[in-house]
Amino acid sequence: MKAMFYDAFEKAPEIATLPDPTPGEDGVVIAVGATGLCRSDWHGWMGHDPDINLPHVPGHELAGKVVATGKGVTRFKVGDRVTVPFVSGCGRCGECHSGNQQVCPNQFQPGFTHWGSFAEYVAIDYADTNLVPLPDSIDDATAASLGCRFATSFRAVADQARTGPGEWIAVHGCGGVGLSAIMIATALGANAIAIDVSEEKLAFARECGAVASINATSVADVAEAVREITKGGAHVSIDALGHPVTCFNSIKNLRRRGRHVQVGLMLGEHSTPQIPMAQVIGHELEIYGSHGMQAWRYDAMLSMLAAGKIAPQKLISRRISLEEGIPALMTLDKAETTGISVITSF
Repeated sequence: MKAMFYDAFEKAPEIATLPDPTPGEDGVVIAVGATGLCRSDWHGWMGHDPDINLPHVPGHELAGKVVATGKGVTRFKVGDRVTVPFVSGCGRCGECHSGNQQVCPNQFQPGFTHWGSFAEYVAIDYADTNLVPLPDSIDDATAASLGCRFATSFRAVADQARTGPGEWIAVHGCGGVGLSAIMIATALGANAIAIDVSEEKLAFARECGAVASINATSVADVAEAVREITKGGAHVSIDALGHPVTCFNSIKNLRRRGRHVQVGLMLGEHSTPQIPMAQVIGHELEIYGSHGMQAWRYDAMLSMLAAGKIAPQKLISRRISLEEGIPALMTLDKAETTGISVITSF
């Protein structure tokens, strides 16, 4: 198979011909129709993720068609169109039995614990537990865009933060995660505030439903700017970027008993950010993480998509080739483009 491949961290990946994968007893092989590029892929390429063993094929947001199944797979067959959460549970442990596959201690992560989807084919373990069937109305590129950013944002906004109608939600960072969070929060009836350093991204955030926006370079204090707009602070706040500054501001801008959800990865030198703990205690703030979303929870997200309440396809700004994915991956930390890029040509 043709695949993007690297054998050293921070070294430019190359396009290589590698052996086709075979399915495990409980797994499948998927012919990749589309796969998204995500900042998490950049973190992996930089060596920030301890689960990656070299040599490696990245890629964790995918959709495609099943082309081979293991003998233990009962729910899916060759020819089925599917997608998969980037965190997949083993289906056997206590967390999986409780319905929380996204924190399975034995989790399978394509593109991290195993070779990923920047390739013509990808093998996925624990298929019956984790594969999500796709309706014909959703194309591969849109489905791939759900796998990490959109699904993680959905869980962050709807499940972890319990965002309700009329509440204020501040979203720090208007990349793919932030724009997804704004779109989902708006669909749930919340009032979203977009925060970024790019006027272009802020303008797109307003198109996605944000009722207000803040350019972090134009105000002296982001948290105070949020408090002024909301008359007391946000009920919910999301750090969609993953930086010590945005994490601090996201907690700081909450009203009493507000909820912060950390979605942006905090890895490497950013792994221990400063937290205004006196405010967390005194105002009884709630702090959550959001790490993917269970396959069984996709139904709610797909139903909202079918009803036209969310439109993740609007976030796709570029459809590129596997070769074009190399420079795109290497510059994800400096991405200036609005929206997300999806590899659709192999």
